[in-house]
Parts: sequence; C-alpha cells; structure tokens
Amino acid sequence: MSQHDPRSAKRPEPDQSMVDIANYVTDYYIGSSEAYTTARYMLLDSLACAMLALRHPECVKHVGPVVPGATLPGGARVPGTCHELDPAQAAYGIGTLVRWLDFNDTWLAAEWGHPSDNLGAILAVGDYLSRKAERENAKPITVRDILTWAIKAHEIQGCYALKNSFNKVGLDHVILVRLASSAVATHMLGGGKEEIINAVSHSWADGGALRVYRHAPNAGPRKGWAAGDACRRAVVHALNAMKGCVGYPGAVGAKQWGFADVAFKGREFEFERGFGSYVMENILFKISYPAEFHAQTAVECAMALHPKVAGRLDQVERIVIETQEAGARIIDKTGPLHNPADRDHCLQYMVAVPLVFGRLTAEDYLDPVAADPRIDALRARMEVRENPDFTRDYFDPDKRYIGNAVEVFFKDGSSTGRVAVDTPIGHRERRGEGIPALLAKFESAIAGQLPAKRVQQVLDLTRDTSRFEATPIHRFMDLFTP
Repeated sequence: MSQHDPRSAKRPEPDQSMVDIANYVTDYYIGSSEAYTTARYMLLDSLACAMLALRHPECVKHVGPVVPGATLPGGARVPGTCHELDPAQAAYGIGTLVRWLDFNDTWLAAEWGHPSDNLGAILAVGDYLSRKAERENAKPITVRDILTWAIKAHEIQGCYALKNSFNKVGLDHVILVRLASSAVATHMLGGGKEEIINAVSHSWADGGALRVYRHAPNAGPRKGWAAGDACRRAVVHALNAMKGCVGYPGAVGAKQWGFADVAFKGREFEFERGFGSYVMENILFKISYPAEFHAQTAVECAMALHPKVAGRLDQVERIVIETQEAGARIIDKTGPLHNPADRDHCLQYMVAVPLVFGRLTAEDYLDPVAADPRIDALRARMEVRENPDFTRDYFDPDKRYIGNAVEVFFKDGSSTGRVAVDTPIGHRERRGEGIPALLAKFESAIAGQLPAKRVQQVLDLTRDTSRFEATPIHRFMDLFTP
C-alpha cells in the first residue's frame, strides 16, 4: 500500500494492488481450456437464472430505464425483455436478474460472493460495444471475448475473497463485484493500465455497502439487486475513466483517508495466489436448489431424509444440523422470518422445507408455503452446530468443500441416522454429475420464457462450441428478446 506523508500534497505512486489488477487485465493470457469450458457453462447458467427471475414481479420492477422513457435505441439489451438501455442501466438490470433468486454461481472463502454477478457489467458493455461496432463496420465483440473478460472478473473477485474478509468488518461482498467489473469494463471500453487504475481507485473510494440487508432482523430484497447496483456503478467508473477523469492513486493505502485505514482496520490485503484462471476452474454452481450456498449440502441431506421423515413429522423430537463456521455464522437463524429474502438465508428453513415436501424451489420461499405450520414446528426443534472438520475442509484450497450433516431424532428414541454430504452437485469434484443437470436447468428456464422456435435456436447454437464462441455477443443477446 502507499507509504505517504499525509501532510504532503505530493501525489503518491498508485497502490500496488491496483497496479497488479491493471497488469493482469491488460497483459495476462488465459490459456486454460478448462476455464473457457467452465465459463461457457457459467454464461448459460447465469442466463438461466435471469430467465427464472423474470417470473417474479418484485424483481421485474427493477429492470428497465431508471425513469420511464429513458431508453437508448441501439444500446444494450436486457435478456428476456425488450429494453434497450445505456450500458450502465443495462448492467443494473442484467446484474439484478442474474442474482435475484440466489441461484447463480458461488465462491466461498474468507469472503463469499457470486462472481457471475459481474456479467451484469460485462454483458451490458459487450452488447453495447458490439452493436456500436456493427453500425461502424468494425469488428464485433464475440462470445469468446465475453468469456475471457468473465474469467478475469471471476479471478479478481475470487482471489481477493480467498484471504480478505469484508463481511467481518460489516461490508457486503458486492464491493468485489464493483472492483472486478470496474477494471474489466474499463479495458473493454479500450482503457489501458492508467485508465484501469483510475477506475479501480474510484471503486475503492466508494467504500462499501453495509451487509445490514442480508441479516436478521433487517434481511430484505435489496440483497437481490445489490450486485446489479455494483455493476451499474462499475460501468459509470469505467466510462468516467475513459473520459479522462482523474483517479486517486492512494485510494487504498493513504493514511487516515484511504480504504484500508477507514474500512479495513488498517490491514493490508492478503493474497493466497497470483491472478490466473483458478477461480473460474473451481467455481461452484448452484444447480439443484435456489439456496444460500452454505446450505446446499444440507438441503441434499434433507432431501435424502424426506422419505423417512415426511410421514412422522408429528413424532420429531429434535433435528441436529452440522455445518461449517461460515454457515453457522450467517444462516443459523431462529424466530420469525418476514420475507423470501429472510427465508432463503435461513439454514433451518432450507432444511425444513425438503423434509416436509421433498423439494426446495424459489416458490417455496413465498408466503403461501411459508405459512404451513409444519415448517416452523420443525425449525423450533433444530439445533445447529459447527463441525470443525467441515470448517477445515471449507478453507482447504485443494478441497473447498461445503459440508453439512443432518440427523432427525424421534420421540420413541429412534433416529433416521446421520446423513452427511461434503460437496454439492455444483462442486468441481462433481462436474460430471452436475453439468447435465446445469444444462437441463438452462433449457427449462429458457423454455419458460421464450418461444419454442427461439429455444431451439439457442440450444442448437450453444451446443456447437466453435460457432457459439465465434458468435457476436449482440446476435446472441438478440435471441433472448421476446
């Protein structure tokens, strides 16, 4: 970080962490075929999440121009809608759609987050630039270009998250979405290292959003649009940097006034590894259940126990859930749950629903299902414990497990036996099992939103890897216009 006399008006050299980001974004060559393969699946999965989110009116009201009529013909499209918007507002809409249902990819470490949130900025800027290029008879932006930028955004967000916990100082993880998207969007717009450093400095100067909207008793739907808001802000920073707006080289390390001293208790950022393609290769997909990721394996356990429990709900004495430290800290929640955003971040709720119904869908967080008294009756009998083995495997860089275990005990002294799952279906170790399910999720999601002929066009294109990656991104986005 900058070592600068706060009394001196001499501007320091840029903080090394910002320089490292700029060097990576402009110079690093992605040579990993696994990263590109995973990125293609990530793109399809994120679009599936967006299509599913369009079924929810609370989400849809965030998608569109910031004020009625503020459209931009020839601008960026928002998939699943007819909106053509400036790239900043399109980034907000796309980011909100991808994130709304808590069903897109996940990264878990000292900080957790959802790196595909960055697609809000990347798709909006890419679509805008590609349409502009076509009008000017220039080279369009291809799907392959989008995947390259997504790999880099994933890597920036994920590598910062490995060793730096923003949640422990009360800041929301979307701070890293804004960081990664500011850097990548600036490069997409033609910015070099200086412009990227300037944009990134503004991202840090913004500080961070408070996590208050993710936690009881204040949990609410802002957590569904917070990433979209970060994407919008990132695009603004990128556009400003390209106008020549001055940056702040000591935004992180300036004594007293920089991010580290103000918001990070004076600590320097720590890094487990240099930037490469590690994060995309190891990303976690949410495939089966729209549930906070620390609970994914707990839901799998509950689904396995459903046949043993569903007919004996009135005989349940207690339910023991073992989880990781992070799961115990952020989703162990008792008492009344006030809205869907409250419920999908409650470990006990996410276990109770599959025990009762043998399913967990986005609709199961809505009021009609939550009103079933059997859910809260089971929640009242649950005990959540941290399992140190699950915590250790969670942080192991060679494992990145997210283990949970569930056991149900009955009043007659019997039990179901303990069911434990170390890795969810979306884990790298279960790719062979997970990818067919991911593709089924994608097909089902677009079939619910697009005409059958258009669905077939999308499927035919995405199944042909070479043709898909060579497709101009604006032509691909056109396929998602109703």
